[in-house]
Amino acid sequence: MGTTTQLETVPEPKYWHLKTVLSEALDSEFSVGEILPNERDLAARFGVARATLRQALEQLELEGRLQRRRGVGTTVAPPRVGVAVGTEQHAWPGAAGDDWQTVDCAAAVPPAAVADALGADREQPVHTVRRSRMTHGQPVAAELLYIPEASVPELSAIDTPSGAARARAVLRELQRLELESRENAVELGSARADDAKELDRLPGAPVLVVTTRYLAGGRAAAVSVATYRADTCRLTFGDSGTVEIHEGPERRAS
Repeated sequence: MGTTTQLETVPEPKYWHLKTVLSEALDSEFSVGEILPNERDLAARFGVARATLRQALEQLELEGRLQRRRGVGTTVAPPRVGVAVGTEQHAWPGAAGDDWQTVDCAAAVPPAAVADALGADREQPVHTVRRSRMTHGQPVAAELLYIPEASVPELSAIDTPSGAARARAVLRELQRLELESRENAVELGSARADDAKELDRLPGAPVLVVTTRYLAGGRAAAVSVATYRADTCRLTFGDSGTVEIHEGPERRAS
């Protein structure tokens, strides 16, 4: 990356045009996993302020072209992997075919928005199951599943030790209910410190937050808040109501 390239005056924001120029450079000059030059050198090459460069890099990260890695720097991202998000429309979390791995379970007061979605008292602790998901050896999602005690009334403290074993016991009890329907919502967010650590991202990295409300007996029996790496996942919705992540188009690597 040697010569200086000045940007022409364009109607769209300068960082947006720079994003296009950078994307073309990624295709022609870099391989997957290669580390980009530092911000000072890139800004000098394209004749822009570092603030403009950062905006363009953030957009490319959001689109899955770049990854920011702890202790490494900014690298060219591999193509998005294909994984299924969620299960069949009428299956509980933890049912057969569920690819999530249970990590832990604790009683904790949920966020106010989750308590409202459950129709529960905001100060009332609920079973909070933490799960994770791996694809091709890399973490792609972290989930918190909130389950009120009323949804698992037969759960016995004697039969439910701590950690992953307790989480599995809570999910088994939840599956005793007859699932009526599921409601999904997806929004773009930024990784909190705990999610970023679990997903091997930097805090503030773009993520996709999938919130699912499970209905049984005319009420919300559980709420799932799953955080997916936006640099890895592309979400599409099928007629069945399931959400899938499809592999993105191939990118040239030279």
